[in-house]
Amino acid sequence: MKATQIPVELRTVIDSEPTDFIIKSARNYPIKSAYGLLVFSLFWNGFVGFFIFIIARPLFKGEEVRFKSNDVPTSASLENLEPLVVPGIFIGLFALVGIGMFIGAMVLFFQKGGYFVGTKTRLIKYRKGEITVTDWEQFSGNIKMQNKSDLGDLELELRTGKMKSRNKGSDKFVPDSIFISGVKNVFEIEKKCRVRIKENDPTPKIVVDTAYD
Repeated sequence: MKATQIPVELRTVIDSEPTDFIIKSARNYPIKSAYGLLVFSLFWNGFVGFFIFIIARPLFKGEEVRFKSNDVPTSASLENLEPLVVPGIFIGLFALVGIGMFIGAMVLFFQKGGYFVGTKTRLIKYRKGEITVTDWEQFSGNIKMQNKSDLGDLELELRTGKMKSRNKGSDKFVPDSIFISGVKNVFEIEKKCRVRIKENDPTPKIVVDTAYD
């Protein structure tokens, strides 16, 4: 892609700096991220829907719903819905969470990507007027790549991140990542990124002296 084909704001940030590549991604996130969230949201909503069905079915048939509240047998009907208020609130909250996850998955599926520009010292992202500049030295060098047909995905791992607690074992460090999804010539882009990350690696090089007296 030529510099004349990108937004004016992005050209201003680049200025006269030589570029390694200028690309436009088809998506903002990889499809696999959306698939995982979509499957989980469907499972979650199905689970919640099952409980709603169990409660609602007797009511629509004019029957009572019998359950225990604080180990006390309780019943509710269309004429007496008060015992279902508290359980209904909890189920409603779970349903809202499931709906939110489903909407999030749809956003991941259809969210369009942005422009990416690689230079000697930094990676620049432009999407919907927002510009993010990340120096190559902020990347760890770990890159995940996937290529299907003419388009591929890159996941560039950063040195920053957060600790994630686990039920078993010690906390796990989860690094932040920058996604470049749905781009052509993904192998060439990966090579250029890897070279720049290595060139700008801030880690001190260890020199081993093999000379002996």
